[in-house]
Amino acid sequence: MNGRIIRIMSRLRFRYNRFTHHFANSIEIGGRVLNALTVVGALACLVALVVLIGFDLRDSDRALLHAIVRTCQGVFIADVVFRLVFTLRGVLRTSKAVKWVADIAVLITALPLFYPHPQHPWLPWLEHLLYSNRFIFGVLAAYSLVELCFAVMRLVARRTNPSLLMSGSFLFFIIMGSFLLLLPKCTIHPISYIDSLFLSTSAVCITGLTPVDIASTFTPVGLGVLAVLVQIGGLGVLTFTSFFALFFSGSTSVYSQMLLRDLIYSKSMNALGPTLLYILGFSLTVELTGALAVYLTIPAELGLGETDKLIFAGFHSLSSFCNAGFSCLPGGMANPEMMTPGQGLFTVTSVLIFAGAVGFPILVNIKDIISRKLRRVWARLHHRRLVTPVHLFDLNTKLVLSATLSILAVCSVLFFILERDNTLHGMTPWQQCVQSVFNSLIPRSAGFSTVNPADFLPLTLLLVMAQMWIGGASQSLAGGIKVNTVATIFLNVRAELTGAQRASAWHRAISPGSVRRANTVFALAVAAFLGFFAIIVGLEPHLDAKDIAFEVTSALFTVGSSLGITDVLSPASKITLSVAMFLGRVGIISLLGGVMTSAHDTTNYLPEENIIIN
Repeated sequence: MNGRIIRIMSRLRFRYNRFTHHFANSIEIGGRVLNALTVVGALACLVALVVLIGFDLRDSDRALLHAIVRTCQGVFIADVVFRLVFTLRGVLRTSKAVKWVADIAVLITALPLFYPHPQHPWLPWLEHLLYSNRFIFGVLAAYSLVELCFAVMRLVARRTNPSLLMSGSFLFFIIMGSFLLLLPKCTIHPISYIDSLFLSTSAVCITGLTPVDIASTFTPVGLGVLAVLVQIGGLGVLTFTSFFALFFSGSTSVYSQMLLRDLIYSKSMNALGPTLLYILGFSLTVELTGALAVYLTIPAELGLGETDKLIFAGFHSLSSFCNAGFSCLPGGMANPEMMTPGQGLFTVTSVLIFAGAVGFPILVNIKDIISRKLRRVWARLHHRRLVTPVHLFDLNTKLVLSATLSILAVCSVLFFILERDNTLHGMTPWQQCVQSVFNSLIPRSAGFSTVNPADFLPLTLLLVMAQMWIGGASQSLAGGIKVNTVATIFLNVRAELTGAQRASAWHRAISPGSVRRANTVFALAVAAFLGFFAIIVGLEPHLDAKDIAFEVTSALFTVGSSLGITDVLSPASKITLSVAMFLGRVGIISLLGGVMTSAHDTTNYLPEENIIIN
């Protein structure tokens, strides 16, 4: 009996191999067609689900959208079955456990199509789950997102210009977010599309400027959409798509892995997965821990209910760590009930802002240092010798931490001295100290407001705008021209004044390419600021030039602070500032580098002459 079964299985395997070999071209074409249909179906499925959730629909419209979702479900099931039947070896070789879970979940959603709803189920809770629209729609939405991530990574594998791909991905989510924020279930009262586009740009570019009051405009659903846009804009689209591609499939190309390695500052290709997992894990851990700390420090004077406290804690923690500056509290952080003696909420917020502004390369370097320390302790316990690198801290890490802490300390002291008898008047000494530190962190990119910036002294406004220009660290969630850029320019100036051949710090020379890039970033930032400032002055001649300069600086360097003119700007000015926020987030030098074609460099063969600079 067993031998007969073995012979039958062998015949079936032989016929299967012969069939797949004979129709290999047809199977390949069918697979490509199904891949394309799956991507289109994923987009259609997500759009249909968004409309179902966001609108109050008639029964006929709801039935049509259900039909679209079911059609997409059929495409997904067909794609999974096709791959399992005709490309099983490739699936076994490339798919990881989580991808198997996603495929099986999609197949389970087909259960109601073949097995009708049982009258007397064995497990009522399981029957209620498997046959509910929430489960089916949730699985289809998750599967659609995974497939879209794979599509993005396949696009990267075709050697698409990374700068244009990054800019295009941000632009895509800005446009999608602008329509999502218009959904009736997202807003308490309707808003214009210009305001929705401006707010979506501000969220994806983690700026914080808003023409409407967040607390009185958006429902919990709208706050959820806003939070998703902030999270996507904070960590970056390629980070999410690469995570799905690496940990769900593992089938990324070498080119896309090299691109991601440069994006997240991974030391090697082997460390790509752990570094990516560390960045996402660190971000989620900080946000969850911050949400708990915010929840525990919410002043009782606010009178928030349990649900409102949970929403505020989660939204505020995300907004603080991503340096977005949005607040779902009436009056924002300037709410009078927030000014408690302990200042616990402001302390927690300051820590979250600082954690998001130091940059992922520094976090990765710190993680590597901790790992080396632990391995060294383990080696000593086992009487083994471990070779330790000469420089544990990267030059980039030392520059960022020293410059960031120095600027924070100096600006906090100056803010305390300047505003002690002005906006900080009437506070206790402890409150004045906390508010001085908090208001010195905000201009780096956070955008919260505890006191009205319009009441600042002129010298304080100048100090705040200087901090806006500087911003946080490179590859962080903060804006500005970056601390790395300012530190490099300062070291280059010092080298020029002291007669040194190259800029250096901590006995390490800075490459000429880094100096050139820093100077380019600064020059482009000045040109962009002057250009946007001139446009807004021309569009809004009735507004004070000081207010416009502050608004343009806040938008271009993705800060989010305002002197109170955002809601009175014309639609043309709001679109102009949206462009400024977009350029500030994706990077002017990156966007121009992607648009301009690179010519063959012949400068090494040209004669050299000196330019008179004095």
